[in-house]
Amino acid sequence: MWTRRRFLEQISAVPLIGGVIGAGAPRLDAAAGMKGGRDYFRELGVRPFINAAGTYTAMTASLMPPEIMEAINYASRHYVMLDELHDKVGERIAALVHSEAAMVTSGAASAMTLGTAAVLTGTDRQKIIDLPDLTNMKSEVIIQKSHRFGYEHAVRNCGVRLVEVETRDDLERAITGKTAMMLFYNNNNKEGRIQDEEFVELGKKHGVPTFNDAAADVPPVDNLWKYTKMGFDLVAFSGGKGLRGPQSAGLLLGRKDLMAAARLNAPPNGNTVGRGLKVNKEEMLGMLAAVELYLAKDHAQERREFEKRAETIRSQAAALDGVRAEVFVPEVANHVPHVRITWDASARRLTAPEVVKALRDGEPSIGTRSESDALVVGVWMMRPGEEKIVARRLRDVLERGAAR
Repeated sequence: MWTRRRFLEQISAVPLIGGVIGAGAPRLDAAAGMKGGRDYFRELGVRPFINAAGTYTAMTASLMPPEIMEAINYASRHYVMLDELHDKVGERIAALVHSEAAMVTSGAASAMTLGTAAVLTGTDRQKIIDLPDLTNMKSEVIIQKSHRFGYEHAVRNCGVRLVEVETRDDLERAITGKTAMMLFYNNNNKEGRIQDEEFVELGKKHGVPTFNDAAADVPPVDNLWKYTKMGFDLVAFSGGKGLRGPQSAGLLLGRKDLMAAARLNAPPNGNTVGRGLKVNKEEMLGMLAAVELYLAKDHAQERREFEKRAETIRSQAAALDGVRAEVFVPEVANHVPHVRITWDASARRLTAPEVVKALRDGEPSIGTRSESDALVVGVWMMRPGEEKIVARRLRDVLERGAAR
């Protein structure tokens, strides 16, 4: 199964930032759609690409719609008191997603750190200063063994120890006076022996707060309120993935008392574990605009557009002898149509990672990913019409491989 962690492990082996492109070569213009202005990426020798992979941080995730940039630009022209804006934006977002409370954070990992800090310290100012020294605080967080994941450092930043369990009985035996929280990785819901509703029920039974990392789990839109309504005390979402807000923003949703404690652990407060997790006024308004825009979107129409893009790529690839292509939808994270393409690497003398590199190095540059022996194409971060470019380039690369 593909995960964010596996993607990050593989991506280190595939250069995503190319050198300066040769003079006279056609290129994907960094300033596409701009009326004049500086081409900063060209100046810096940084090579933009068509995103045919998905909302991965290393690939700068999503592109923000004009409405979000308008909100960001608006905020950039005014001074406000940051705590007041935090309050008002949090109240508005909470109402929109049917949560008791909400706050904008500097990404989903920041939401996890601040949420964990909130559980540990409450509103005790001395405990907030003391973190990650947990003297006189609870110090353990329970997690299913199958839910260990590559972003849990955001929780361990607060000094806690993760306690692994596998079964319901394991979990109940693991709860002690040291237990601060129970952590759930939403992407691995079906892999664990304790699934979401039972996990929440056990937390309620034992009076232990439950925290769900659902960073990449929008769409579907109703996930924005599904897990808080299910009973999770805290839920984290990324702002720069499916919501298409600022890449450096996220959402923490949940109980009002825990949100108040999280705010005390966050900027503009100093001498806290979250001081470096700053969110500025531009990101706050950008995130509010992103949530509003996402909720107003015609999700059925968008899904049809993604399906159409995926079929364009699938049909072009499948037309080649010996190439198999299928459209699939990941069950949880990145729950949108993707295309999985496989072939006999020995017959075409070309492996999936080599195709990834060829697409990235060619013109226009295209970012994709490989999963075992398959090429996986994500269509939802493309601009309209780019699926035709990706389909043509992919076919060209595979045909050249067969001709070698």
